[in-house]
Amino acid sequence: MRTYALFTVAAAALAASPAVAHITLEAKQAAVGSYYKAVFAVPHGCAGSPTVKVRVQIPEGVIGVKPMPKAGWTLDMVTGKYASQYDYHGAKISEGVTEVAWSGGKLSDQNYDEFVMQTFLTDTLKPNSVLYFPVVQECEQGVSRWIDIPSAGQDGGHGHGSKTPAPGVRLLPKP
Repeated sequence: MRTYALFTVAAAALAASPAVAHITLEAKQAAVGSYYKAVFAVPHGCAGSPTVKVRVQIPEGVIGVKPMPKAGWTLDMVTGKYASQYDYHGAKISEGVTEVAWSGGKLSDQNYDEFVMQTFLTDTLKPNSVLYFPVVQECEQGVSRWIDIPSAGQDGGHGHGSKTPAPGVRLLPKP
């Protein structure tokens, strides 16, 4: 019985460790030239304070962004020009959603929630690389910036050694 209690305490401590306590994407990989449902998991607030806003920066090469509304939250989208022009269902587009924000709700530090958007990953994105979505999590007291992207040549693995990693998805070749 004592071993079980120690295991439970160790598991709880590991689950609460900062190494795994950041915003992540549910689907860890997606093919370029296809739709991608980006599900951002928010596992906690900011040092105990409830989350009141989640802002996601849309990386270049991700188009057709359609965020899912959340009951009790206000949905805002920032649009702007893309660095390149993209073919999307036979049309040439050069601007679209560059940031999505959910605000006005209140996600307790003790609760978990998901923020979802549908996207299209253009075939201009590089297969066998990681695409990062910087996220800013605003709380009643404090802000967590999940914006660190590894430099070229660094391991694009989970967390990539940063205390504030941007969530990322591994890009697969076009099907």
